[in-house]
Amino acid sequence: MAAAPLVPGSPDSPAPAPALSQGARIVDTFIAPSKTFTDLRRSAAWWAPWILISIFSMVFMYAISKQVGFDQVSRYAVTHSSRAQQFDSLPPDQQAKQLQISSKVVAGFGYGNPVLVLLFCLIGTLPLWLTFRLAFGAETTFGQAYAITIYGWLPGILTAILGTIALFAGANPEGFDVNNPVGTNLGYYLDPDTTSRFVRAIASSLDVLSFWSIVLIGIGYACTSKVKRSTAIIVVAVWFFAFKLIQAGLASM
Repeated sequence: MAAAPLVPGSPDSPAPAPALSQGARIVDTFIAPSKTFTDLRRSAAWWAPWILISIFSMVFMYAISKQVGFDQVSRYAVTHSSRAQQFDSLPPDQQAKQLQISSKVVAGFGYGNPVLVLLFCLIGTLPLWLTFRLAFGAETTFGQAYAITIYGWLPGILTAILGTIALFAGANPEGFDVNNPVGTNLGYYLDPDTTSRFVRAIASSLDVLSFWSIVLIGIGYACTSKVKRSTAIIVVAVWFFAFKLIQAGLASM
């Protein structure tokens, strides 16, 4: 007799993976990332991690405003920039005026971080997605790629959490660097007064949480296309360090 055809629900048919909730996706990003990124093939929704990132960034900004103040944040940035000598040569009233303007800009960017995350995600996603599509023939859609980046950035909330804890625990406001608030990278431990801005910027890119994000994003592209996981991670790492090299060059100017 001929074998009976397989029907839906037959034990011989592979069961489709259950759909994940938004909360499950977030949790799995940390403990089972392949599940999260595979689920993006079903739905490329990214609003949940974006909201979570936004909430923690707002909490961090509140801690900065209360424990440091945006005036001090601006003063630290100016005194450790290429404009330090020019700023020191200004009369006190002009220094105060510049710091006042700068602090408003810093506060605006800080509290506008939820919108900036979306913009920076777009900027970070586009070259990666084009590389995978054109060089590796990846099937990943742009919507999936955008979601991969947002989910891949979730480890960054640990910076906000650790930074907030450090500030309320009594961190020195005068030594606070809003661009490098916690010691998850080598640059944090270098003296800004004796280390060149280029070296410190490069050292700051050697960050544990950034490496975590690189791996996650690489896994994301591997799970949504036929690109090997190791290849995908290498591509993401090359783009990351290329960007950081450009950033370090601009910082040293």
